[in-house]
Amino acid sequence: MRRALVLGGAGFIGLHLTERLLADGHRVVVVDDFSRGRDDERLGALRDDPAVEVVSADLTRPQAWAALPRGCDEIYLLAAVVGVRNVEADPTRVIRVNTLTALHLLDWVEPGDRVFFSSTSEVYAGGVDARVVPVPTAEDVPVMITDVTSPRFSYAVSKLLGEAAFVHAARARRCAATVGRFHNVYGPRMGTDHVIPEMSLRALDGEDPFRVWGADQYRAFCHVDDAVEAVLRLMRCPAAAGEIVHVGNDAEQTNIGDLAKLVLRVADAAPVLQPMPAPPGSVHRRCPDLATLRRLTGFEPVVPLEDGVRRTFDWYRAWRAGTADAHGR
Repeated sequence: MRRALVLGGAGFIGLHLTERLLADGHRVVVVDDFSRGRDDERLGALRDDPAVEVVSADLTRPQAWAALPRGCDEIYLLAAVVGVRNVEADPTRVIRVNTLTALHLLDWVEPGDRVFFSSTSEVYAGGVDARVVPVPTAEDVPVMITDVTSPRFSYAVSKLLGEAAFVHAARARRCAATVGRFHNVYGPRMGTDHVIPEMSLRALDGEDPFRVWGADQYRAFCHVDDAVEAVLRLMRCPAAAGEIVHVGNDAEQTNIGDLAKLVLRVADAAPVLQPMPAPPGSVHRRCPDLATLRRLTGFEPVVPLEDGVRRTFDWYRAWRAGTADAHGR
């Protein structure tokens, strides 16, 4: 039985990945500081699974790494501070946590360790808005931080450092690392700050007029089940070591205005739409070129946007009802 180490296994993608690894017959070591997900029923079920070992650790502290088990077949680094609100509220924390966690892992790994480092499309977003980067976007475009003082770019800066560290480590054979740049991954249990759950919750609240920030912007959303499938394929592809690979869904680009209409249709709601200015620093258009991912793994996304939005909305509706019940409402 293979054993996987999932750093950040209580987070959004981390928990979905852990559940998939277990379904595939792996043993899993979940490491997290549990700053989120502490009371999650799904996480509670994992604690009772004999195939799971749960470790509470602050991965920014060097001594935390001494307690982690070695000899795992796969290591996934998903631990990071994410989310626009977190980034804008404390960009220094974002840089500190994300950078220290990546560099401590780099010091901890051994030659031959298979590592997945999670990065983001935000690393090249500045180039898209500066019109020097095409969309759909491949991995070899120049990255650009147009304003290093902008809090929003702190996340991209932290992930760029990690990309460089693990690509160079892989090419020096210090470990077998692959960098995956996630593009607008969504699904159940991703928190409340991202656009699809945020719209879903406002639709459930009956907001009218229904505000739509950046209605003319375009995104290519990727359901978390597809993202996890892509990550697993990359980890089992020896040729992916030392590569930066885009992970997403290029099949269904949509603008945010149409996304709002889809969410409202799923919610069986028909409020007046109220276009609002795009959030400061948000890229106008984002869509990955998946040629590298396809060449390496044969991956194709299988979850249509409407199906994925419906699944996500249904989860948040149940979550909202459970939250209300817990507070006696």
